[in-house]
Amino acid sequence: MLIEATDAHFAALIAGQSPEGLTVAEGGIETPEVLAMLRGLSAEVGESFEPNAWLIVEGGEVVGLTSLVRTPYVGDTVMIGYGVAASRRRRGIATRAVAEVLAWARADFRVSTVTAETAVDNAASQRVLEANGFERSGERTDEEDGALFCWRAGV
Repeated sequence: MLIEATDAHFAALIAGQSPEGLTVAEGGIETPEVLAMLRGLSAEVGESFEPNAWLIVEGGEVVGLTSLVRTPYVGDTVMIGYGVAASRRRRGIATRAVAEVLAWARADFRVSTVTAETAVDNAASQRVLEANGFERSGERTDEEDGALFCWRAGV
């Protein structure tokens, strides 16, 4: 289940607290530094597009995050990113979360295409996208992240 992430949710997670009475996966979902970066990204994207970030919740436990990673471009195209707590990986959680994001995108008139990028050696994330109907649309090299595969799904 996805719950729209608010600034208060990010603040709680950064502080090592559970948002809104939920529990947080063992070991947390990400480092405070990454959570702070995602909080800033959500605020930036939120200036022109909402919703843009969601808590991934299973059984009352926050197990990950998914979000738009930039302000929509080319009119109706959004790019997503997602991550699951290390202690909760390999359980299909990311696959289910991406399916929910696609369901949201199909219902939002502003969106016709969803894109994503994966490291070329991240087979698990590639399987998540393939399971949700994404097709590889290219490759690129990022200064920080290295070689990436580009993906897209029409909604």
